[in-house]
Amino acid sequence: MRLTDALRYYVNTRVMGWTAIRVNRLYSEMKTRFRKERKDSYTAPPLRISSRTKEMIARHYLDGRFAKPYRKVAWVTSGAPVEILNALGFHLFYPENHGAICGVSRTAEEISGEAEDAGYSPDICSYARTDIGSALSGKTPVGKLPPPDILVACTNICQTVLYWYGFLAHHFKVPLILIDTPFIYTEASDHSIEYVKKQLEAAVPIAEGVAGKTLDERKLKDFMYKSRIAMDLWMEILGRGAHRPTPISAFDQFIHMAPIVEMRGHSHTIDFYAAMLKEVDRRIAHGIGAVKNERKRLLWDNLPIWHKFRFLSETLGKHGVVLAASTYTNAWAELAPMIDPEKPFESAARAYLHPMLNRGAGHKLNTMRRMIEKYSLDGVILHSDRSCKPYSIGQMDQRTLLMSEYGIPALLLEADHCDPRYFTDARTTTLLMAFIEMLGQ
Repeated sequence: MRLTDALRYYVNTRVMGWTAIRVNRLYSEMKTRFRKERKDSYTAPPLRISSRTKEMIARHYLDGRFAKPYRKVAWVTSGAPVEILNALGFHLFYPENHGAICGVSRTAEEISGEAEDAGYSPDICSYARTDIGSALSGKTPVGKLPPPDILVACTNICQTVLYWYGFLAHHFKVPLILIDTPFIYTEASDHSIEYVKKQLEAAVPIAEGVAGKTLDERKLKDFMYKSRIAMDLWMEILGRGAHRPTPISAFDQFIHMAPIVEMRGHSHTIDFYAAMLKEVDRRIAHGIGAVKNERKRLLWDNLPIWHKFRFLSETLGKHGVVLAASTYTNAWAELAPMIDPEKPFESAARAYLHPMLNRGAGHKLNTMRRMIEKYSLDGVILHSDRSCKPYSIGQMDQRTLLMSEYGIPALLLEADHCDPRYFTDARTTTLLMAFIEMLGQ
């Protein structure tokens, strides 16, 4: 690496880029401070820290844009053991998070259409189609994506990643590390933990060869430690949803979960969530609820419908209904107790074996029951996501059991987390109104 490469990276990112992003954030905060609250709004104004969330995401994508040749880039699945890659100095890019940004910006349909035009089925996960379409066409709402030097996929979220990352490896002609995680029906066996641990250890020399450096165990432990702290803070924030009125809705959680997914292990992520926790506590102290005139509290199951945030938030808020908790955002915090920085490989193997999508449907049902009790919830909306089949499997039985055995009203809402072609405003409104009527006064 030449000195000029490092200089260009720091000038383009830390000096020029970050300064412009910071100025934009301060300007946005100033406008928000003097903006009058809409009288016809049924929800509270966004958290003030929202501008910092946007700033962190913008900085992360800017760093990726100018990473090469100064830094190596790794594309990873959301369930990949990223602490090892962080310790080796890789810039991490998450195609799923990019897919979510495409969903929010409503560009996913156009970009995934590029993959469909190339012969990929519309039945493939819309994250995968969006990512493949972006790789084929270069289209993206974030300017430019950094090409990968290495790919790391973990099967603890779904089997689609096997073929998705296989395409990426062929397209970009880079090595692919695949971490196979046995499915857990009851408890993880010692054999399964050792099996994953050995894969993680075997991945290190491959990643070291691409990074051009040797893994420093002290750095690895430090990233594990910081990941644990950030996840604990995130769980504390989610737990505040148990207050009445709930100060932070699942819609807020979906927006602010980006750092815990793609930036965990970094000090600025810890600082961000510590500040967010303070703001949420201020809302509690002043009795500010995420929804005005809160009447009913619900649990959201599965990925969010990224392209319909405002519609769903306003439709539910109008009737005093708040999404006080979500199994999806909870999944990024519940594994924190398994992380032990002093045993980085063993604890990583255990933690990355236990995501909700790598466990039986009964585990998710029990998780929902615990959350219903913890957050004093009145019902559940199960998003039957046509793109995320592992998350959606079992939802019909879970809905039946919630209603028949536990007396909890539950709605099955069919949609797609990114593709708007499978969502109809009128039909969804009818379903939601009927469900709200079922909840009663």
